[in-house]
Amino acid sequence: MPVTFSPQRSAEPVRGPVRGRRGLAEFIELPYRLHGGDPHFVPPLRGDCRRLLDRRRNPFFRYGEAELFTVRRGGRVTGRIAAVHNPRHNAVHGTHDGFFGQFTCADDPRAARELLEAAAEWLRGRGLNTMLGPVDFTMNDECGVLVDGFDAPPSVMMPYNPAYYPELLESCGLAKVKDLWAWDGAGREPHERLLRIARRAEQRHRLTVRSLDPARFDADLDGVKRVFDSAWQGNWGFTPMTDEEFAAAKQRLRDVVDPRLVLLAEVAGEPVAVALVLPDFNQAVAAARGRLSRFGLPIGRVRLTLAARRIDRVRGVLFGVVPALRRHGVEAAVIARAYEAIAAGGYHGGMELGWTLEDNQAINRYLTLLGCTRSKVYRIYGREL
Repeated sequence: MPVTFSPQRSAEPVRGPVRGRRGLAEFIELPYRLHGGDPHFVPPLRGDCRRLLDRRRNPFFRYGEAELFTVRRGGRVTGRIAAVHNPRHNAVHGTHDGFFGQFTCADDPRAARELLEAAAEWLRGRGLNTMLGPVDFTMNDECGVLVDGFDAPPSVMMPYNPAYYPELLESCGLAKVKDLWAWDGAGREPHERLLRIARRAEQRHRLTVRSLDPARFDADLDGVKRVFDSAWQGNWGFTPMTDEEFAAAKQRLRDVVDPRLVLLAEVAGEPVAVALVLPDFNQAVAAARGRLSRFGLPIGRVRLTLAARRIDRVRGVLFGVVPALRRHGVEAAVIARAYEAIAAGGYHGGMELGWTLEDNQAINRYLTLLGCTRSKVYRIYGREL
């Protein structure tokens, strides 16, 4: 159940920047306290939360900056937010956008307004004229507010929030900027027509499709990034990762990737299309209940390890084809092999694909033709500053 506060019974909300270890601890703990009773909330590992906010360990802070704020009623934290300045995004897109992220709040419109105004003031002070979010801290990280599809937990690397969040944000003057769609691909298999197209593409272009080679983990993922950057160039909101950001992403992927599910299509040894599918590690993270250790004992780690053996769902995180080979059957070749790899790996519990931009008609039409159905909608909100 959402946590609510009555303005008549509670003190006025007071906002302020996060300072010191205690302030950071309160900031990190708020989602567990507010949403821990929600059956679909997957408590993130606290170590991952600290790493994201750590200015020494998160490569975002080599070029960007952020300020954390909380709002209190009667001395108790009831909401949190991060104001984010991402100059690389603005350089790529020719904009003066600011962002907000890390948004967590009780169903308390006055507290939410205080949070958003704190972020807006900080962004105005940096000469920015638009505030978009939530984004934590780039569009390559978790982003968006869930506005449709509250009947299931989030997949790995996707956000979750209670159903009152959209109305809460809209009551503060924010409006929709862009929707991001997730798709249900459960039970889909490559039908014969798709396989025929895949075979023709492989022959015509001398295309080979293979899984990630663990012995070449770094080199293969570098190939994934080259295709990703080429395929997504020009997409709304997309900014390529820096080398340092991608190195950190590779390190995180080592712990969750199943090499069989990372597909690279190559022509003459050069990647031209990729599909990155991950086991839904959220199925295991939920078992850890937010901590890898308690009372000095690795209780959460043991729970996570045992639960990881039972992961049966996957999420298709990214898919891309270099522009020169789009609509040449290469898409079919990669998707067909991905379906085969998922089945061979024993992942029979379901598959989520995306997100995709709501106005990316080509990929959305393709997924519809494959028999996928839209399962969740995440929204990026915005307002002028």
